Amino acid sequence: MYRLKYDPAAEAVHEALPAAASEELTLALADACTDPLGGTISYGEEDKYVRMVLGEQIAAVILVGKTLRTVTVLQVTYLD
Repeated sequence: MYRLKYDPAAEAVHEALPAAASEELTLALADACTDPLGGTISYGEEDKYVRMVLGEQIAAVILVGKTLRTVTVLQVTYLD
């Protein structure tokens, strides 16, 4: 299991999301913390470190830290 961290701006966006979108993001991030490569898609060039969580209402860019086993949320977008 990877530990979840947030960029402060991304955390503020997550907190401001409507309830359904927030729940979708929370569940998607839980999947990413369990399996960072299997629970995400590549973001740009495949490098296994910068990944994307994509749902029906949300998109998030994450950074996977293999050494410290962290998933850091860098950006959250609400797809209205």
